[in-house]
Amino acid sequence: MAALDGMRILDMTQWEAGTCCTQSLAFLGADVVKVERPEVGDPGRGRLRGAAKDAEYFVNWNSNKRSVTLHLDTPEGRALLLDMVPRYDVFVENYGPGVVEKLDIGYDVMRAIHPNIIYVRIKGFGTSGPYAHYKCMDMVAQAAAGAFSITGEPDGPPMRPGPTMGDAGTGMQAALAIAAAWAQKQRTGEGQLIELSMQEAMTYYLRTAVSRTGFGAAPTPRTGNGDNPFVSLYPCKGNGANDYVFVMAVNPRMRAGVCRAVGAPELAQNGDGVQVRQAIEAWTRSQTKRDAMAALAEEGVCASQVFETHDLFTDPHLLERGFVHEVHHAEHGDVRLLGWPARMSKSAVPIRAAPLLGEHTDQVLVEDLGLGQEAIDGLRERGAIGSEGAAQP
Repeated sequence: MAALDGMRILDMTQWEAGTCCTQSLAFLGADVVKVERPEVGDPGRGRLRGAAKDAEYFVNWNSNKRSVTLHLDTPEGRALLLDMVPRYDVFVENYGPGVVEKLDIGYDVMRAIHPNIIYVRIKGFGTSGPYAHYKCMDMVAQAAAGAFSITGEPDGPPMRPGPTMGDAGTGMQAALAIAAAWAQKQRTGEGQLIELSMQEAMTYYLRTAVSRTGFGAAPTPRTGNGDNPFVSLYPCKGNGANDYVFVMAVNPRMRAGVCRAVGAPELAQNGDGVQVRQAIEAWTRSQTKRDAMAALAEEGVCASQVFETHDLFTDPHLLERGFVHEVHHAEHGDVRLLGWPARMSKSAVPIRAAPLLGEHTDQVLVEDLGLGQEAIDGLRERGAIGSEGAAQP
């Protein structure tokens, strides 16, 4: 069976930090029901910007979920959400400061009707402290945690990092906390409130950089690609924007392997930094990045070509491992999605396409509340739920 079979999550998340959290748990078998605003849904869908189809961004972050549309700013829509709460183990939200309070669906409200609920809040700067009311998104969290300050060339300005660790990194930590709280609940029967600050979560990924501060006495400098010729980025044949190989030879055995690969084994013992760098670069410029990676790896060197993002879908290694999945999406047709990295010998969950907006509204209201179609149609007519997902005649 799936590892988290039986866990039910009411997902009121948007964009990426919260959606990553709930998707991670869905990939482990949790039943995730995403509550969205009618007509536009999660802003990540792109409907607010007039998109005709759900954005590829949304499709990538919302696999394996179901979608329900509720008008939470109406009394009847809010009441429906609260009626659903006792059927779930976990509630997750990552709305901006004050939104949950305005809707009056906070932890105290939900705990009153479901005492052992696990209630999760993901906020940019947490719910206390002088920054608590500040708005935050991924790169703001990274700037606030120090990631910009260590990215870039030593004599250049700080730079925005590429990966969206502020969102996805926080979401993964939230998922771990939920799994731990659920395990604790099996022993105690008690739920709890979980809060994550994106600023604080991001600092976890900077612990190596923080370990160079003298326990907080001085800033960690930017190093760019580094000045160590054995730990550096080298251009390869082709001269494309990403025709590079990164070498990370961190011990004598690897450094000797680099020198053998480039045809200058003597440099491992008596070459200076300039000679080593020149020899490596002369060799890499004669190789494609794929061939350079293979030659270095065969010598026991830690190295990789610089993959472009679209290369991942055709990489023979990832294909052989079954990491690239093809699923059918109702709007986009057959699409390729990258898989879930954790491979568990006793748990397997197939990847399903992200839901259309409100696709499962009727289904979930029947399952959770036992409503008949006439009652659901009445809710729709009164504006408590969205028109999406209506049963077809």
